[in-house]
Amino acid sequence: MKSVILLLALATGLSSAQYYRPVGSGVNSRIISQTQEGPNTDGSYRWSYQTDNGINAEEEGRLKGIGSTNEAMDVRGGFSYTAPDNTPISLTYTADENGFRAFGPHLPTPPPIPIGIQRALEWIRTHPDPKYQSY
Repeated sequence: MKSVILLLALATGLSSAQYYRPVGSGVNSRIISQTQEGPNTDGSYRWSYQTDNGINAEEEGRLKGIGSTNEAMDVRGGFSYTAPDNTPISLTYTADENGFRAFGPHLPTPPPIPIGIQRALEWIRTHPDPKYQSY
């Protein structure tokens, strides 16, 4: 019985390590390289993978401020792939005590402010409320 469970666990692990199926792609992609380190005792980790259809992804993280009230994960990573229209997509990201921030040439930086918000801000600027002007 133990050998059957071990064999099933091994087969499941091997099958999940060899193939990656992007959501909605309808295509199985083979993982051609993969690394994983951690989680380590200090909270750090690192992983990466590359598929035969050109998807590359990597991430590393570490725990900052261990034992303090400002303890937070500091994560940096990125991925790249080719979109269905053959546009190369590359994105890097950071996630830490300041939130998640993504960067890439295809992302607007900074994000555009919607027209309605722009108009409201302009109206507020040109019509200040007198009760807040004593500061």
